[in-house]
Amino acid sequence: MHVEEHILYSPALGHDMGLKVYGHDGRPIVAFPSLAGRYWDFESWGMVESVAGIIEAGRCRIFAVDSIDWQSWTNRDVPAGDRARRHEDYDRYVATELAPWVREQTGWATAWTVGCSMGAYHAANVLFRHPDLFDGVVAISGLYQVGGFVSDYVDDAVYFNSPLLYLPGLDDPWYLDRLRKARICFAVGQGAWEEDCLADTRAIDAILVAKGIPAIVDYWGHDVNHDWPWWRQMLPYELERLGV
Repeated sequence: MHVEEHILYSPALGHDMGLKVYGHDGRPIVAFPSLAGRYWDFESWGMVESVAGIIEAGRCRIFAVDSIDWQSWTNRDVPAGDRARRHEDYDRYVATELAPWVREQTGWATAWTVGCSMGAYHAANVLFRHPDLFDGVVAISGLYQVGGFVSDYVDDAVYFNSPLLYLPGLDDPWYLDRLRKARICFAVGQGAWEEDCLADTRAIDAILVAKGIPAIVDYWGHDVNHDWPWWRQMLPYELERLGV
């Protein structure tokens, strides 16, 4: 498998950001790490190996990227509003720096996103906020609001980074038309440690139905726990279902 590692300075964030690229051709897929994770985690946890056949067949190229969760949502040393604003910097990095770089590298106008747990939150949020840049997602075992980090605090930055808050009021045809054409999959287990993720996935499911946004929403079994061994099974299965 062709693998590249890049360290690129981010003006939006004010420091270097790492990423690893797996594959030589095919649809670009941006992979977000789990909570406070790093760009090498997707490989370390076996997720790259789980989709190796798809990658080596030239059907997709994985761009595993860094998070800055420890500077934003999990940074308890600063007020909630500052955490949300720092996440806005990350969103700007993804939209104005990462997405154009991926487009440059691949020639594809748009990319898909994937992620597990906190990575699912990032994957879904950037798709919903930037459907001109991202037109597919596999979000696995995620929470789709940030109340667990900021409690009941809400400002614009919190609101517009919480899909369960902003999606119900979304009526702009520019967004809805694009989202209705996107390839969308949410998957979640019903086993241990999945209770909150299951509730958020059901809420997303209901919103997408109400908005007329087609999606696969896949509820795995009661033995399917919130853990990597299951996610390694879920990702290739769901990518195949979306037709990567």
